[in-house]
Amino acid sequence: MNVTTQWKDNTRKWTRRLAMPVLALALIASFATYECVKPAAAKAASAAPSAAPLDVDSVSSLLALDKAMETLAARVTPAVVNVTVTSRTKPENAGHQMPEDMQQFFGQGGPFGQFFGPQMRQRQPQIEHGMGSGVVISPDGYIVTNNHVIDGAVDIRVTTSNRRVLKAKLIGADPLTDLAVLKVNGTDLASAPWGDSKEVRPGQTVLAFGNPYGFRFTVTRGIVSAIHRANPDPTNPSKPGEFIQTDAAINPGNSGGPLVDARGQVVGINTFLISSSGSFSGMGFAIPSQIVRPTVETLIRDGKVSHGHIGIGIADVTPENAKFFDESNAAGGVVTQVEPDSPGAKAGLQIGDVITEIDGQKVSDAGELQVVVGQKKPGTKVTLQVLRDGKTMAIPVTLEALGNRTDEGSDDSGKGEGKMHWGIGLSNLTPDVRDQLQAPRDIHGAVIEQVQPGSPADNAGLQQGDIILEVNRHKVQSASEVKDALAKVAKGEDALLLVWSNGGNTFRVLHSPEGA
Repeated sequence: MNVTTQWKDNTRKWTRRLAMPVLALALIASFATYECVKPAAAKAASAAPSAAPLDVDSVSSLLALDKAMETLAARVTPAVVNVTVTSRTKPENAGHQMPEDMQQFFGQGGPFGQFFGPQMRQRQPQIEHGMGSGVVISPDGYIVTNNHVIDGAVDIRVTTSNRRVLKAKLIGADPLTDLAVLKVNGTDLASAPWGDSKEVRPGQTVLAFGNPYGFRFTVTRGIVSAIHRANPDPTNPSKPGEFIQTDAAINPGNSGGPLVDARGQVVGINTFLISSSGSFSGMGFAIPSQIVRPTVETLIRDGKVSHGHIGIGIADVTPENAKFFDESNAAGGVVTQVEPDSPGAKAGLQIGDVITEIDGQKVSDAGELQVVVGQKKPGTKVTLQVLRDGKTMAIPVTLEALGNRTDEGSDDSGKGEGKMHWGIGLSNLTPDVRDQLQAPRDIHGAVIEQVQPGSPADNAGLQQGDIILEVNRHKVQSASEVKDALAKVAKGEDALLLVWSNGGNTFRVLHSPEGA
């Protein structure tokens, strides 16, 4: 090996020996560089402190509201009770607690859901159990709940918020208003004060208390969504409306519990919800205290309630129909039906009369008039202020006890047809048709056979089988008379119909069709 070759070999060896330390130094330098320039997020993951809570001063209003709601709930909850009932049913009545055609409205899948709670579910023979809510209204143990909660009960027990179980006695019940009063033995019981539902306004805060689905002593918060809501039960138009609508959650089991205002005063008794599923969907309803309190006081005193009755059908006067009754204020209740031989008939009330006052008290709508009359005793003499054909008159009426009446009269006969640009096809009311529609004998007019979709008649809610009794405040006896009366309506003018439908009379406005 010559010198040059040996030098090259030595050079390669030293190069390899020097390469290892240099590589190590390079790796160390690279790691140090990464530590210096790595993303801030990588460092912050373990090092940054938690976010600080909001400053108390910046959320003081919310904290004050929370504190107020806590105080309110703590004040009312001890007055709320869970009501459990045991009832016996006759096997032959099982499953027939409501008409079959009403199941779509009040059944578990209907729009009124399960607002009647377990009591309205499919009945089982002999023994069934139900549950609802109630509120103590006096220290000596009087409790308000719904009639449908205790209907048919043979044993009633209430559970208080401190877990006491007490046997309750039924003092009285009123199916018309769906209210009942219970009594338990006790002294110094926590109770809730009455409020004035007439002072309730949409938008104000309310709390609903009760025992939904067995979850005892639940409180939900919301607002008053609307007031003066009408009676939703088409099977009994005599039931008073004036319900308070709320978005405070109300579910099955809440029935009978209190709806309270911000001061803890009972302004209503929760009674039903409207839902396609049977569970809360934002629309709960309560009986207003203006109905509850006098009904409860009467039940405590007498054990029952007798409601005054005029014997008329009434509807609201609206901005839409007011001009047909010469009423400029669009207030009061318009008479749609007068039962034969009723107090209203004896007093001379007529269809189309607008009742604006009773005993000097103004009535804003049909529901308020119904409530005022229903709270008076049978035999009471009242004075109605009535607007008839633009003239005001005072009509005295002596009320009778609310009850069913049998209508008698004569048959109609004759045939005729009419089809007009208002969108309805008509025929005469023959005896066979009357029987099919189950119309009373004193009903006379023309039967709607067809309603054109999108027509004025369709827009007014007219349906096949409805009977037209009047056109623009004039009685009609046949299809040809209806056709002639509507033909006389001036171009661009609306028409007012009095229609018999589903067992009662209502006024419907036909808006002038385009090109009429």
